[in-house]
Amino acid sequence: MNEQDTTAVLSPISGQTEELDSQSAPTQAAQGGQIKAAADRKRPGRLNESKRIKIFCGSANPALCEEICRFVGLPLGETRLQRFSDGEVHFQLLENVRGVDVFLVQPTCFPVDQHLVELLIMMDALKRASAGRITVVMPYYGYARQDRKDRPRVAITSKLVADLLTTAGANRALLVDLHAAQIQGFFNIPVDHLFASPVLVSYFRELELPNLTVVSPDAGGVERARFFAKKLDVPLAIVDKRRTDINVTEVMNVIGDVRGRTCLILDDIIDTAGTMVKTVDALLEQGAEKVYACATHAVLSGPAVERIANSRLEELIVTNTIPLREDALRVPKIKVLSIAGLLGRAIESIHMETSVSTLFN
Repeated sequence: MNEQDTTAVLSPISGQTEELDSQSAPTQAAQGGQIKAAADRKRPGRLNESKRIKIFCGSANPALCEEICRFVGLPLGETRLQRFSDGEVHFQLLENVRGVDVFLVQPTCFPVDQHLVELLIMMDALKRASAGRITVVMPYYGYARQDRKDRPRVAITSKLVADLLTTAGANRALLVDLHAAQIQGFFNIPVDHLFASPVLVSYFRELELPNLTVVSPDAGGVERARFFAKKLDVPLAIVDKRRTDINVTEVMNVIGDVRGRTCLILDDIIDTAGTMVKTVDALLEQGAEKVYACATHAVLSGPAVERIANSRLEELIVTNTIPLREDALRVPKIKVLSIAGLLGRAIESIHMETSVSTLFN
């Protein structure tokens, strides 16, 4: 490939190229004390002597991948990621992976299409380099919200992405908090579906909030909220929500007693934050004392950060499945917890062929 035909991007992957965008390494590094990083605990990696396993990452969330590598005691695999002047991806592995158990970490967050195509190309390179097994680790599974035909002549994109991953060479998938659990059935390969709830539950146990009630922001999240409430041994409430259009919701009413209570809204994704802000207002109007919120995936698109900053929300807790935008890092009420330890333990279990069920507790 002629050097004049390519444009190198800022890449945290090998140290030989540059990063793709402002949401990668500098953004994560700027979080500093905001992240409660499980990987920072002193713990000898269980895989540090193994030469039959390697971890690689794309440009979407390199800081999380580096935390995972520190947790399990492995170096990050060396790669080179470049782009042609028209934006096409050029990817090259810089080390041998023949017969190796490979884990490829890449959430398909913004820009979703770019990171998805990048992931597919990386898997194709691994497959053609004769990797023994390719496990795609997707902390955030993009296109998951279109999981059924809820109106005429629409696509089921979550099934499409599953097919693309399998065709590109994935032998196994490790996913975190899918928007709908049944998406696992769209895959014809083994899927390990993790939940961020152990990390979030631990945080709120330490807070010891008085008179706590867990709130599901819609009927679809009731099962998730019920599990969370059971772990914290607190009551459950539900907000009846009607969606009038894409990213447009109307809160109808609150089911359950929240008067005089501290409410904790639990969701999997916060996108534009419209639903969350309306839910906060509805709970306060029903007599709630304070409202907290937590979610696994902080998409935070459009006016989300401004809405959260101006809302009556006490605190929003998210995980680092997606790197936060720069403006989100400047909002004091947004706090980030790390799931690197959770993913690290899952990678250890998958490689060593042991059960991952203990990670669900």
